[in-house]
Amino acid sequence: MKISAKTDVGMVRANNQDSYSAGDLTSEVTWAVVCDGMGGANGGNVASETAVKVISDKLTSGYHIGMNDNSVKNLIVSAIEAANMTLFSMARNNEELSGMGTTVVLAVRNADTLYLSNVGDSRIYIVSDSGITQVTTDHSVVQIMLDRGEISPEEAKDHPKKNVITRALGVDPDVRIDYSQEQLNENDIVLLCTDGLTNYVDDETILDICKTEDKYKIADKLVELANENGGGDNITVVTVSE
Repeated sequence: MKISAKTDVGMVRANNQDSYSAGDLTSEVTWAVVCDGMGGANGGNVASETAVKVISDKLTSGYHIGMNDNSVKNLIVSAIEAANMTLFSMARNNEELSGMGTTVVLAVRNADTLYLSNVGDSRIYIVSDSGITQVTTDHSVVQIMLDRGEISPEEAKDHPKKNVITRALGVDPDVRIDYSQEQLNENDIVLLCTDGLTNYVDDETILDICKTEDKYKIADKLVELANENGGGDNITVVTVSE
């Protein structure tokens, strides 16, 4: 598998509260995790970095060849639950970290299956020969308004509450985690990102870059474009392709 990955502070923020990690579980199975932290002067950094480390450790130590779909699901969900409890305990025991939290998107990919999970408004896309598909659902106030038909997709793009999320790791002792599986084709690209990308680069442009750019340079190019378009937030992109 080919991995491209890049995180950047952007053009406005003083520090980068995004974190990511990615790698191979076996010769045929690859994983990636992306987190977007929030809370306090250092809380966001601590939250995202800690969540990425806990999830990475749980995933790499717990995965073994021959796991069935249900075992992979249990491993992914338990890794995220462990990260949530770790962050919640840290915030409760350290006043400086009170209120910290983070989004998470986590993907495990083999040749024909994508196992994915998310909390918050970071996203996973599948880019295929037929187009680009968002396969996570944002846990945000704006997404609720969209689902209810109260606003249009166009209104959602610039809505004043578009950065308000309804779920995050570390805020409560229990967290609702979305999990799903998707079938993949040979040429599909799996893309994980924070909203620092999607708020500044539209889906059609993401699709075009994935189709035309060298697979190892996709993340670099998308981060560059987000910065050219304002770079108002931290930006993180990870892609996994064959």
